[in-house]
Amino acid sequence: MNLSTSIKFWLIPLGGLLTLLGYFGPWVNHRVAGLVIMALDLGEYVKFLPEVRSQQINLWREGFYLPLMTVSLAFSLYAFRTQPGFQWPRRIFMVVVAGVAALNMLPPAWTPPKLITAEFRLQTVAILICLAAVAFSPFLALIPQRIAMILVVGLSGLACWFPIANFLRVLPAISTLYNHLLTPGWGMYAMAGGLILLASGSVWLVYHPSPTVPE
Repeated sequence: MNLSTSIKFWLIPLGGLLTLLGYFGPWVNHRVAGLVIMALDLGEYVKFLPEVRSQQINLWREGFYLPLMTVSLAFSLYAFRTQPGFQWPRRIFMVVVAGVAALNMLPPAWTPPKLITAEFRLQTVAILICLAAVAFSPFLALIPQRIAMILVVGLSGLACWFPIANFLRVLPAISTLYNHLLTPGWGMYAMAGGLILLASGSVWLVYHPSPTVPE
């Protein structure tokens, strides 16, 4: 397998998995496990910060869920495409991961009535979009490659900017609560690296297409 083929087959899956690894990794690290905070926690955690509740800090809370939406939609978009032309085990794996990523956007202790409240309505819409994409992923393969690239690159950029920008804004407030100067954990950097790989993989497929697709 030459370099071009290797990149084609690995950039998108590895990018998505690295994004999730970083997302579920520590953004606030601490020797006490209960004080470790993941990106997934931040969507709820920030609601209880005094600076956010008093609106001293204004941020888009749902932005913390953009990496999950990005990975879910990217995997649904590329699982069945002729480029990169994944074999069935990898296609099934990517569709399953897409579904799991979407369902992780559910709020804690959710109920159907809770999902349609104003607080969680946007999350619910994002979940439904992602699950619909999973269900129709074979048909999404018909979308032109360049459009798929634009969607993934755009989502990856947003998914990198909003969670990190929001987190860095509230990190001083979390440091005050912990009574300790905090620095971002490795999860933030891993997620950013994964999103860069994911976007790079979609760009590579447009500008380095393979003449034949092995099945």
